[in-house]
Amino acid sequence: MALESNVVFGMFSGLALLMDIYRPESTKGYGIVFVPGSGWRRPLCYNAEPLKESAQVEIYVPALLESGYTVFVINHRATPRFLFPAALEDVQRAVRFIKYNATEFGIDREWVGIGGSSGGHLVSLLGVMDGEGDFNDLDPINREVAKVHCVVARAAPSDLLRLERDSSLLGLSIKNAIPGSIEYKRFVEASPVSYVSPDAAPFLLMHGDADQTVPFDQSEIMADALEKAGVEVKLLRVPGGGHGPVFRGTKNPPDYVGGMVRWFDRFIPKHS
Repeated sequence: MALESNVVFGMFSGLALLMDIYRPESTKGYGIVFVPGSGWRRPLCYNAEPLKESAQVEIYVPALLESGYTVFVINHRATPRFLFPAALEDVQRAVRFIKYNATEFGIDREWVGIGGSSGGHLVSLLGVMDGEGDFNDLDPINREVAKVHCVVARAAPSDLLRLERDSSLLGLSIKNAIPGSIEYKRFVEASPVSYVSPDAAPFLLMHGDADQTVPFDQSEIMADALEKAGVEVKLLRVPGGGHGPVFRGTKNPPDYVGGMVRWFDRFIPKHS
């Protein structure tokens, strides 16, 4: 395994957006963007741990490397300083950057898998939105399409209105989100379920059924919408699992890490 740290994939008002690139010993030729969960939040201090150095990397990335995937672990702008859609725009920028530089990275530019938790929310948006680039942008990277072709989302919020709580991502109170209001529209705009169509990527949803932070029915809502749209989806229920990368509290968990790898393996095209 080779690691390239602190690769700049974009600049925003002088703020560098960084990613770490993990390269396998033997590559399949496909890349996966990994967005760790963070509650969309980073501390407001100079020595705050970068999102890309989350402990979640140690849980999920080794299995992907062993299976031959190149993994891109990214930072994004976060609350409370930056509200939605800043984080989404940064994750889209990362996908565009990877696709634009696919030859350099030794991967297929059209097949970028994605995994992540608030990270799962962001990658879910990338799996259902068209991600059209701006073809008039002076930066050729911004002309790339940010659509991804396969999604693994763990404990991901899918319908922010149905969560029935104030949103730190939006900086808005749920009590003001009444139909017809600007607040209501913003909650809908930030919800992956709002964008589900037959063109959505195939989804593996992993969720603990004892999750007290993001209730299990958030994945049920997303799975139901994808099924109705004719999109391939699998909901991996973790009995007794709480919120977090290892589904704390579960006593006999399914092989969720292996399930993630098998999902990506299933949906990448096979080279002749």
